[in-house]
Formats: sequence, structure tokens, C-alpha cells
Amino acid sequence: MNITIEKLHETDAEKLFEFELENRVFFEELVPCRGDEYYVFENFKKRHKALLDEQAEGLSYFFLIKNNNGSILGRINIIDIDNSQKLGHVGYRVGKAYTRKGIASKALKMLIETMNNQGLKQILAKTTINNIASQKVLEKIGFKQIAINDEEFEKGQIVKFISYTYCI
Repeated sequence: MNITIEKLHETDAEKLFEFELENRVFFEELVPCRGDEYYVFENFKKRHKALLDEQAEGLSYFFLIKNNNGSILGRINIIDIDNSQKLGHVGYRVGKAYTRKGIASKALKMLIETMNNQGLKQILAKTTINNIASQKVLEKIGFKQIAINDEEFEKGQIVKFISYTYCI
């Protein structure tokens, strides 16, 4: 499947909200819940605006993963950019209907190329210990596991995070 990553725009709010609602249960099986307030459209629009402001300041980049028809398949972001150290933190999520198709790997490769052009030299990532698919994506691309963190959350069981690093 051919995909693109496109920078987040103000006009994406409604379709992105629908994508998040559609995939809420699936995402919350693997990562901490964003809370019910996140899924109220007026709140979502405020958060969306805050992300766009952060992107405009160059502190983070937010991308949508789309197919040839322009449908949102997922999101991928670089946040907390530290220009002095030339590093940022990656996060991504692919909708349930689009998993196991190589989309996350393709999008992550595209993002790394984009961030290399922005001067970043290191990308950090973390995923939960129960998110084997995400671990496989990171390792396939060349991320190296650096730690199992003490940070945890409860989702029927105690879940910890694994940290990774990638040098561009």
C-alpha cells in the first residue's frame, strides 16, 4: 500500500477526531487512555490548535499517515525536539483496520528521512512491553532498545514502557 505522511493542518481536525474515535478502544488496549475529555470535539479542537501552535514554533512536528485517497491511516509525530542536542521523541499510531500492512514501518522510514533533513541526529522512542507489534517496527527500522522504564500504568495488569534510540 502506498502511503504519504503529511504535516498536520487546521483543516484536519474533524477527520482526525473521527479517526481517534473509531480507534479509541483499540489504542487503549496498548497505551494509556487519553481520558474522556479528549473525545469531546470542542476539547479536541483546542488540543488540535495547541499542537499546531507547537508545530509552528518548531518544537514538534505532527504528521498524518494517509493513503492515496487521502484517508487517515494513522499518525506519526516527533515531539520535544531539543535542537541543541539534535534529538526528538517519536510516537505513532496506526488504525486497527490498517495494522499488519507495513504502514508504521513505511511511515517511520519517511519520518526519519524528513527529520534528517531537519538536522536531527537522534530519535528516541518508547512503547509498552505488551505492544509487540510496535517493538517489531522499531527494531526492524534499526532502533536499539536501551531500557525498560520504571514508569508504568495499569490496564488490567501493570504495564511498563521500553525505551529505544535511533541514530540518524
